[in-house]
Amino acid sequence: MSIATFIQNFIIFANRNFKTIDGFFVTGIKSHTLYSGLRILAIWIPLSMVSCGGGPKAPLETPTQGNIMIIADESFQPLIDTEVFTFTHLYENAHVRAEYKPEYDVVNDFMHDSVKVIVTSKKLTDDQIRYLRDTLIIARTITFAYDALALVTNKSNIDTLLTYKSVKDLFLGNVTSWKDIDKKSKLGNIRVVFDNTKSGNIRYFKELFEIQGNLPENFYAVKDNAEVIDFVSKNPDAIGIVSVNWISDKDDHTSMNFLKKINIVAVSQQLSSDNSYYRPYQGFIYDKSYPFVREIYLISRETFKGLGSGFIQWATAEQGQRIVLKSGLVPATMPIRLVQIKHQ
Repeated sequence: MSIATFIQNFIIFANRNFKTIDGFFVTGIKSHTLYSGLRILAIWIPLSMVSCGGGPKAPLETPTQGNIMIIADESFQPLIDTEVFTFTHLYENAHVRAEYKPEYDVVNDFMHDSVKVIVTSKKLTDDQIRYLRDTLIIARTITFAYDALALVTNKSNIDTLLTYKSVKDLFLGNVTSWKDIDKKSKLGNIRVVFDNTKSGNIRYFKELFEIQGNLPENFYAVKDNAEVIDFVSKNPDAIGIVSVNWISDKDDHTSMNFLKKINIVAVSQQLSSDNSYYRPYQGFIYDKSYPFVREIYLISRETFKGLGSGFIQWATAEQGQRIVLKSGLVPATMPIRLVQIKHQ
């Protein structure tokens, strides 16, 4: 309410009361009432100046300023770190803090209103969307990038080609030894290592291969993608599952150090019989020649156009998508041009 409106309402109120008083009281009492009213007005004007715009205002949250936290699947930490760093340096009043958790915890926090924006490879289920709508919340989901799940092996392991069927049999427990894959292999049993029991990486394969129960006994969970790479680099019999995001950015020192420690396995397509194998490189992620490709989603439950919406809009526009491209993943909202390079 403006000061002018407040004073106008006060005068109307006073006039109404004076008309009532005229019928019962003398002029002296009416003057006393006016004097008391003026005292009230003198007290309320300063308060009105503070509450109605005269005093300092708290900064409003907008698409380019404010303070928010986003929670992302740990698999996408290298990419999201870069996106957040660039966005907050372009917009100095935007304070975005990213936390990283396993996929299950990311979605759980979102459903319990602990965070307004998440980054995940899992869409909300119909039941989750319905629950949010019942609480008057509309969850908005946008595909942000395309990622792939890489299979990595120890540098001393010469078996760097796997058929799609061999990978599936590994998850089903039909393949347990390196000799099951290559009879000439000098390695023994296979140890499969993944990042976390609540991970989106392992969920992806369980859904892909329709695994309802537990994984085979030779599957082991560690802490995160970085630990998977470290374990594989020290154990020749191991095969690891990591987001390619951790080993795809050729300009990132950490990513290149990881890549030096392991081999990236090439995998055939599911129904292919032409002996073609593909690694999770950008071109093969884009055209899905590599069989284990997934989408990365930005999901928001903001009820207004705040900083979370601003970050999503920026990340899916040209600057944010260029970061996706640079990271070795595939942008989802900008045109891609494939260039074939022939080696002489």
